[in-house]
Amino acid sequence: MDKVLLDYGSGGRASHRFVNDLFFRHLGNDILARMDDAAVVSLRGAVAVSTDSFVVDPIFFPGGDIGSLAVHGTVNDVAMMGARPLFLTCGFILEEGLPMDDLERVVASMGEAARRAGVRVVAGDTKVVPRGAADKIFINTTGVGQVLVDPAPSGHRAEVGDAVLVSGTMGDHGLAILSTRQGLSFDSPVRSDSAALGGLVEKLLAAVGDVHVLRDPTRGGLATTLNEIAGQSGVGIELTEQAIPVDPAVAGGCAVLGLDPLYLANEGKCICILPEAKAQAALAVLRADPLGAGAAVIGRVVAQHQGKVALVTPLGGKRLLGMLEGEQLPRIC
Repeated sequence: MDKVLLDYGSGGRASHRFVNDLFFRHLGNDILARMDDAAVVSLRGAVAVSTDSFVVDPIFFPGGDIGSLAVHGTVNDVAMMGARPLFLTCGFILEEGLPMDDLERVVASMGEAARRAGVRVVAGDTKVVPRGAADKIFINTTGVGQVLVDPAPSGHRAEVGDAVLVSGTMGDHGLAILSTRQGLSFDSPVRSDSAALGGLVEKLLAAVGDVHVLRDPTRGGLATTLNEIAGQSGVGIELTEQAIPVDPAVAGGCAVLGLDPLYLANEGKCICILPEAKAQAALAVLRADPLGAGAAVIGRVVAQHQGKVALVTPLGGKRLLGMLEGEQLPRIC
C-alpha cells in the first residue's frame, strides 16, 4: 500500500489492518492495545485537559512536522496549567491519495515526540475523506495531565509587581512555516522551535514555586498572548523592547517581509509571570535547560493601562501593542 485509500476509513478489515500495521506500530502501548471504545486511566487529584487541532501547511518544515507538532502543541497547553502531561488521544483526518510514506513519517515522528515528552497515546480515531475534501492530513489531539501545584498557574493570576519572562527567542515557528511555504531562503536558516515543555515547566515549579501565569505564545505570538493575560487579570503589562530575544535570522526575515516577530507564533517557548523577587531564580532554572537557554526578563506587570500591553522603546517612549487583528499567517499549526 503506497497511498491512503477510502477503504482504510471504512471500519472494516481494511481499517483494522491499516491501524494495526501503521498506528499501533508507532504509537502502541498496553492501554491502546486493549482496543476498547474508550481508555481507562488512573489519576488522582486535579486534572488538566486540553484539546487542539493541527492543520499546518506544509506538513513537513524545518524543525518538525505536523506529527511532532500535534504532540508538542497539546502537551504544552497541559503543562502551562502546572500539570505533568500523561496521556494523549489523537484523531486523524486523511485525504484519499496521501502517500503512505508521508503518513508513516508523520506517525513515526508523533510516536517519537510522545516518548520524549513522557506521554502515552491511549485512544485514537482515523477517518479517510475523498480526494479534495481535505488537504493531506489534519490531526486532533487531546491531552490529560496531573496538576502538580495548588493554585495552578492561570491567566487570571498576574499581579502588579510581577516580572514577565520568556524562555527564549520569539517568532521562530511562524517564520519557519511562512518561509517554507513560500520557498523563501535567508542568509541564516530559520527553524521551528517546536518542542515539548513539560520537563522544563516541572523543573521551574519544583525549584521556584509561586508561578502565577504560564502560557505558550502560539497563534498571535507574544503580543496577543500578553494582551489576553492583561485582560484576564485586569492589569497592565509593560515590556522593554530591547530585552525581548529575537533570533537575528528571524529579525532579518521579518524586516524583509514587513512582519513583526512579536506577533508570530512560537511552538516551543513559554511566558512565565511570577513575583519580581523570584525572577532571577526562575531565569537561572530556565537557562540551565537547553529549551530555556535564551530565557530573559522582558517586562513587568503594572497598575496602569489595565488590560493593555505597552512596549517601552530604546528611546524611552511607549507604544501600545494591540491584539492581532484577524489571521496574519493561516495554517501555521
